[in-house]
Amino acid sequence: MISLTVPFTEEKIRALKVGDPVELSGIVFTGRDVVHKYLHEGGKLPPEVNLRDGIIYHCGPVVVKDESGNWKVTAAGPTTSIREEPYQWQIIRDFGLRGVIGKGGMGDKTSAACKEHGCVYLHGVGGAAQVLAECVKKVRNVYFLKEFGSPEAIWELEVEHFPAVVTMDAHGNSLHKEIFEQSQAELAKRL
Repeated sequence: MISLTVPFTEEKIRALKVGDPVELSGIVFTGRDVVHKYLHEGGKLPPEVNLRDGIIYHCGPVVVKDESGNWKVTAAGPTTSIREEPYQWQIIRDFGLRGVIGKGGMGDKTSAACKEHGCVYLHGVGGAAQVLAECVKKVRNVYFLKEFGSPEAIWELEVEHFPAVVTMDAHGNSLHKEIFEQSQAELAKRL
C-alpha cells in the first residue's frame, strides 16, 4: 500500500503505475455532473476551493448534521465516472488536478490529459459507501449547496487512509481499457 498525502507533486504522481494500491490522506473535494459541467462552461470556484495538485472525488456523499450541528458523512461511495468524460480532461488541465477518484474508469480524453498533465485515476471501492465514510474524518466546508443540492455540491472532506487503486496512470496506461480489450478478444474466440 502506497501512502499519499494531498497535495501531491507531479513527480510523486508520475511514479505511480496501474495496479498500485494507494491510501490517501488530506483534503479531497467532491464533484459530480453538475460541478463538471459548470466548470467546463466557465463557472468559477470559490477562492477556498483549490484543486491544484489535489483530488476531485466523483461522489455524492450522504451528509447529515450531528447533535452538535456539525456535518457528518454517513456514506461516501464513488459514483460512475464515465459521465464526466466530456469534461474531465479540461478540469485536469485548467485546475491542475493530480488525481480523480471514481468507479468504472474513464475514456481516452481523460487518459490523454492524465498523461500530459501528470494525473492519475483512482478506482474507489464500489458498494462500500459506509466503510469509505469512516475514512472521512471531517467535513471542512460545503460549496454550492443551495445552487446545486447536496449530492451535486462540492464537499470539502478531510480523509485519512482512504483506499483506492491506480487504474489509469500518468503514462497512458489504463487497466479499464486493457480489461475491455482482453474481454473483447476472449468474446471473439467464443463466437
